Amino acid sequence: MGRFSIWGRMMFLWIRWAAALLLSGAMAAPVLAATALQCVPYARIVSGVQIYGDALTWWDQAESRYRRGHAPRKGAVLAFRPTEPMALGHVAVVSQVLGERRILIRHANWSAPGAIEEDVMAVDVSPAGDWSEVRVWHSPTGQMGARINPTFGFIYGGKEKLHPFTPDPDLGTSVRLASAGQPASGDGRVPARTAVSHLVLDDTQLRRAVFAEAQDQRRRARGPRLASDPRVLEYADASLASRSLHDIINDVKQEARLR
Repeated sequence: MGRFSIWGRMMFLWIRWAAALLLSGAMAAPVLAATALQCVPYARIVSGVQIYGDALTWWDQAESRYRRGHAPRKGAVLAFRPTEPMALGHVAVVSQVLGERRILIRHANWSAPGAIEEDVMAVDVSPAGDWSEVRVWHSPTGQMGARINPTFGFIYGGKEKLHPFTPDPDLGTSVRLASAGQPASGDGRVPARTAVSHLVLDDTQLRRAVFAEAQDQRRRARGPRLASDPRVLEYADASLASRSLHDIINDVKQEARLR
């Protein structure tokens, strides 16, 4: 009886060890797969704002360390509130202020996993004009995103300065969808296309460019063109390709009324 108990205990320990090993292997797969560059380390390097942790915590963490506000400034971090498509929030860095309601930003992991987008448009669409709601450029489809994104506001670093970002494998894999006026990716997989945000300097030109973009969109096959990575479809702004010319015109009119 004692011998059976010993062998039974050994068998139990072996089964438990095998189960633990199998479970750890199953759990490791998503971790190994999650190697895309995230928005947080990118924003921290480019802005110089030394805050760590998920993007949704940056606004509260900055309360006693950095000035905060609702006016854009070069080098400031725009902190996005968490929503269903981005449960951990998002952070982006202001690279240029074009007007009261238009800025250029630099950020990562927005339009596609690990994607770096530099100097792309963000527009304030909030009723109060306080940057509490924004629309952001979507590089794979070459137009403004349809989704309205709530934000906390801007976190101001010490200087109005941008720091260069060098891709680092330790931070995750990345690809440049748009970079300082050159929208081609680093490896050439993403079709090069000049973004409206790099060309527009006043509201009249913005409206004309949006109308021209809408007409061009009707002539092209609908849907994201980033065929090399189907995961882009998981990003909420990929749905904008189904918007009609009428929808885009109404958006422009609404933004004009808010000014």
